Amino acid sequence: MTMKSVWISAAALCGWLMAGQTWADCTPPAVSGEADFSLCKDWPAYPPLTITALSTFVPDPVYGHDGTVGSYDLDLSVITAGSHKPLATYRLPSAFLSDAIALDSLELDTARYKLTPDLRAFGVRAHFKGSSRVNPLDETLLSLYVKEGDKLRPVLDRLVVYSFSGEWDGNCAGERAETVRTLEMGKTSSHGYADIVVRSVTTGLVGEGSPDTCESKTTHEKPVLTTLRYDGQQYFVPANLRGY
Repeated sequence: MTMKSVWISAAALCGWLMAGQTWADCTPPAVSGEADFSLCKDWPAYPPLTITALSTFVPDPVYGHDGTVGSYDLDLSVITAGSHKPLATYRLPSAFLSDAIALDSLELDTARYKLTPDLRAFGVRAHFKGSSRVNPLDETLLSLYVKEGDKLRPVLDRLVVYSFSGEWDGNCAGERAETVRTLEMGKTSSHGYADIVVRSVTTGLVGEGSPDTCESKTTHEKPVLTTLRYDGQQYFVPANLRGY
């Protein structure tokens, strides 16, 4: 795993501008090691605010000698574009564990998470990737945060919005499944915050036979809708939708 600072080449930036897209002209926070993650993004809901994130790797004292087993602290901040002085912050030590299922990337999510007429949240997506080819496991976890004064407060914690898992022989035989979840702000509310409707779509793949005679079948499950309701502190996430 390498250092994941967000830098965009001049060619990529030119292409984005030609496509009429916007770009967050911000400098990622400093990092302390190659395993750390550092990124930033303008917050369209509240111009000219910018969100920054720094996730610092802390090796396990016993098993972390190779630099892959340990935990990640998470530091979030909201700043005024062009400034390095934080307006609001959040810090969580050991926010993510990384072992055989390792933290592979982080992403700031500024989709339209409109919780009240005057309040919008932003998200952090943490992507984990397993090391086994025959027992694959990929997961992306979404957490949402709101700005309250000089603090950032988590209101949704570790919703699994993507998963890919299964067991196969590495050639053909076995089963794998992929689940993609999307969020939509509901028309109802709980404790003043909009309910969140989660739509889960699962696709399965079953393989039989040897590599030369492999036959595979794709299955599509009926979409499942789940409503998440705010309890006054956070949105309650059922155990089957929550990551570790």
